[in-house]
Amino acid sequence: MFFSVIRTIMAGGRVDIPTVAAQVLAIIFVIICILPLHELAHGWIAYKLGDPTAKLERRLTLNPLASVDPIGTVWLFLFGFGWARPVPVDPRYFRKPKRDMAIVALAGPVSNLLAALVGALLLNVMVVIAGHNGVNSVLYFVYTLLSYYVMVNVTLAAFNLLPIPPLDGSRILGAFLSDRALETYYRYQNVFVMVLFVLMFSGAFSGPLYAIESAMSKGIFWIAALPFKLFGLSF
Repeated sequence: MFFSVIRTIMAGGRVDIPTVAAQVLAIIFVIICILPLHELAHGWIAYKLGDPTAKLERRLTLNPLASVDPIGTVWLFLFGFGWARPVPVDPRYFRKPKRDMAIVALAGPVSNLLAALVGALLLNVMVVIAGHNGVNSVLYFVYTLLSYYVMVNVTLAAFNLLPIPPLDGSRILGAFLSDRALETYYRYQNVFVMVLFVLMFSGAFSGPLYAIESAMSKGIFWIAALPFKLFGLSF
């Protein structure tokens, strides 16, 4: 986020302060409430599949202090995506380690998509309210905040589903790899991370990531609009 703002300023463009303020508030909310939810989802599903590690280490919590990661938080402010401190998971407790680890990994991005869906529903409610009462500055500010909140959650889901260690997508992909291939895959984890950072900073990965985010966003807003269309409240 701030990375784009800095580039806009350096290019001589104009920055809309209320919009930036709404984005900052959305990110703060995500850090305090949604990142802990993401990690809780991992830990809770792992616990249900037989792994008590997160529970024993008191990580089945929504307390942001238990989940905050300084570097991941900085990335969230700079680029609109980041990460929290991973909840501990021990696959030795699982009946089918690779399959169950993939299910645990998927729980995090799913929690972000559900959080985005809640935001999209609230956005539709605001559109209905605006249709009856008109748009004012406060309503527009809240609408901008919710829009960015939805976007950040979709971005977090898309980012975490990338099949690059240590992101959640690598655990999901691992369910389809042989033990030997999986061992090789994680042996070069640091190389994958370095390549990811280079691609992100260069902007070369923005296209594919945007395509994934766009598809997810369309799906989220389509689902969010269904109950309103059911009652004849089309937009």
